[in-house]
Amino acid sequence: MATLHFTKGHGTGNDFVLFADPEGNTNLTDAQVAAICDRHFGVGADGILRAVLSRNLPEGESALAEDPDAEWFMDYRNADGSIAEMCGNGIRVFSRFLIDNALARLEPGETLPIGTRSGVRDVQRNATGFQADLGRWRLDGGEPLVRAKELSVARPGLGINVGNPHIVVALASIDELESADLTYIPVLDPEPADGANIEFVVAGEPMVKDGVGHIRMRVHERGSGETLSCGTGAVAAALATRHWAGTGAPHQWRVDIAGGTVGVRMFPTEDGEHVSLSGPAELVFVGELEV
Repeated sequence: MATLHFTKGHGTGNDFVLFADPEGNTNLTDAQVAAICDRHFGVGADGILRAVLSRNLPEGESALAEDPDAEWFMDYRNADGSIAEMCGNGIRVFSRFLIDNALARLEPGETLPIGTRSGVRDVQRNATGFQADLGRWRLDGGEPLVRAKELSVARPGLGINVGNPHIVVALASIDELESADLTYIPVLDPEPADGANIEFVVAGEPMVKDGVGHIRMRVHERGSGETLSCGTGAVAAALATRHWAGTGAPHQWRVDIAGGTVGVRMFPTEDGEHVSLSGPAELVFVGELEV
């Protein structure tokens, strides 16, 4: 039995257990991850973020090949122990963890590259906390039907990939959004081979004000269930809403979720359009756990 020194953190209520494992020696089993994330018998979290030096992981070596400055790799596990490609809220909290523990530095105007299974992602400080460039995105194609408990009929969803897979569903009203029972896993038809995070979205009234779009969202995360916030889900929801709105829709969005508000911005780069996510990142407490 070993002692795990950990930190609990969250980004708009999307919460994580974080720990530093520079050499990559602490390989938790799925059962251990699930036990730590259990909200009744463990620490309680939507997932675990392990900080590993990129040179000590095969995935990290790929990150270093992409950007030699990506010293740290964010090894993210969902609450059930499954591996996730990316986490938009998580990468902000991960960056805060590195900085507060003197594992990395990030001065105003500088960029901190972080290795992930979706590639290297660049993080900067901003007025709300941190902003992460999540890179290029793509439409995943098709409109799978989505059935959720307490929604009377199945709705078409839009597949969007921002380094991990999402299905976004537009609803007609706040009442519909609030009535959906996301303690049950929504059913997708057809079901993607690797599953997907599922976002339910309602446009704000008005949807656009002063050039900024506004939506509200709830999310059921693959491997974690309903969460108070999902960063990549907020990005996917904003991208889907802009897609549905058509020409003239804004490239900057405010997304309200149960845990607060995050910002999404789409912007051109040399290799195509990128999308960024901004919002707070808080570290709540530290502790020790026998695993």
